[in-house]
Amino acid sequence: MSQLNRRQFIAGAAGLAGALYAQRSPGTPMKSVKIDRIETIPLTYPTAGRFKFFEGPKGEPLGRQTVVVKITADDGTVGWGQSVPTNKWSYETLETVHTTIERYLTPVLIGLDPFDLTVVHKAMDTIIAPSFSTGQPICKAGIDLALFDLTGKLLKQTAQERWKHKGRDKVLLSWTLNPKTLDDIPRLIEEGKQHGYRNFNVKVAPDPKFDVEMCTMVKKLVPDGFLWADANGGYDEATAVEVLPKLAKAGVAVLEQPLKPNRISGYQRLKKIGGLPILMDEGIVSTGELEEFIKLGMLDGVAMKPARCGGITEAQAQIELCLKKGLMWLGSGLTDPDISLAASLLLYGAYDLRFPAALNGPQFLSGLSILKKPLVPTGDLLPVPTGPGLGVEVDEQKLEEHRMKKL
Repeated sequence: MSQLNRRQFIAGAAGLAGALYAQRSPGTPMKSVKIDRIETIPLTYPTAGRFKFFEGPKGEPLGRQTVVVKITADDGTVGWGQSVPTNKWSYETLETVHTTIERYLTPVLIGLDPFDLTVVHKAMDTIIAPSFSTGQPICKAGIDLALFDLTGKLLKQTAQERWKHKGRDKVLLSWTLNPKTLDDIPRLIEEGKQHGYRNFNVKVAPDPKFDVEMCTMVKKLVPDGFLWADANGGYDEATAVEVLPKLAKAGVAVLEQPLKPNRISGYQRLKKIGGLPILMDEGIVSTGELEEFIKLGMLDGVAMKPARCGGITEAQAQIELCLKKGLMWLGSGLTDPDISLAASLLLYGAYDLRFPAALNGPQFLSGLSILKKPLVPTGDLLPVPTGPGLGVEVDEQKLEEHRMKKL
């Protein structure tokens, strides 16, 4: 999907939303609604267990930092979003998300029509320009989610009704393993099983010997589970070429992000070797590079993350492109809590995700939810929200109690 086609897709989605809004009250003029206020609330979720992306310089737990976004229309309707920066995973931080929304995005968005996504995204991409791809996509995702929630409430429609996709009402989850030693693996798998999980995803790279031994052990302990390996760009090309057939022999089903995103010839080589589907994650922010990478023969599919690619609007477009091109797509996340988690569930549920999703917020976050009805899995199944907009209600009193007083 070219940049032009991307804009046409977003414009079409906006036009459809506007048409549906107009049809909400037959025989009456459509009420004009504008963005009146944008507020940001930074907060940190406590974490449980070890996850390398939330560790400090000495291995100390830092918590899951987020910025909640509240957009209020001039008729009083409120939409909620959430940005989930992780400085060990991308260049975006809690501080950059907060200041970018407060100082740059808010001034250009106030007064705009929340249904006019073409104008909204153009305004955001103009004031925060792209580099290789969308500039600060994790930050902009919070805005996009809040607008999706706001317009869904105005339409009084669920995501499935808006998209005309009736997929599934529960998303199957995968348990994430990132052990320090091989001796940790049986305990971590048993912990997952005790929570009712049947499928596991593992963090690999840069040590191929450790990775193959780990995956062999996991497959032996969980022979019927879907095993998904994610390197987070941690291999060099020679190592990836060497380890690819060994991981396949160990029982791995897919290999995600084996190389850094700019190693184009390396991805082409791995895809030609075959043996395992090669998925990209960090390298796919917009449909623009996804289309180009498909043309270049670099990948077999995408590990989808709405938080990574600027929100649910762009994520939906990427899934549509994968389906059109016959590519594999998996559901993943950035240890999303609450609002961001709800958005992923809506998308994966509506588009009938066929594989276990690596949405590990319920696994690694503990002791805090800002929702009136927290999203809690039963075993390894997490229900898809069913209300209008993003389908969840924020407990504003609890949100204020946990607001960070100082950045």
